[in-house]
Amino acid sequence: MTNTACRTLSIAVWAFLIVSTPASPAGRRIDVNRSSIHVHVYKSGAFSTFGHNHDVEAPIDSGEVTEAGSSIVELHLNARKLRVLDPEASAHTRDEIQKTMEGPQVLDAERYPEIHFRSLKIQSAGTDHWLVTGNLDLHGQTRPITVDVTLKDGLYRGSAILQQTAFGITPVKVAGGTVKVKDDLKIEFQIALPQ
Repeated sequence: MTNTACRTLSIAVWAFLIVSTPASPAGRRIDVNRSSIHVHVYKSGAFSTFGHNHDVEAPIDSGEVTEAGSSIVELHLNARKLRVLDPEASAHTRDEIQKTMEGPQVLDAERYPEIHFRSLKIQSAGTDHWLVTGNLDLHGQTRPITVDVTLKDGLYRGSAILQQTAFGITPVKVAGGTVKVKDDLKIEFQIALPQ
């Protein structure tokens, strides 16, 4: 992989999770105003038609791509800033879902506020396409994940599937388990660098 490809790849990995860090002389900060992360939580269970899927916005606090030497992407998020969007739900229902998500049953955001990703390996998967492997710190657990990243229209876009149980989170169940959320979460992102 060329140095240019590694640099481009590193930027792509950025899309995954952030808590403020100052930019180093060799690093480039991401443009948090033009970057976004969304988490999709899907329902399951015998009476899942009575529940609904959840869409969670995960604002990026900061992020940096280091281009000197081995390319590295590092992202930080604050679990207390994640917001449930769920446009089909009432304001009251959204508030209840928000409390559950932040509380000890799911993220335990007061105890584990930092969500952090750091790349370990960037592998070309074709033109403007990479697989980025790194460590994700979430809910007090560190696990390896692989992020699929592409460059399109000047934005690094990608997705990954995470299992809640891998990070010590038990998927929420209600109504005696007849309505619950799936263990797998889909994370989608787009990352922009300053122009």
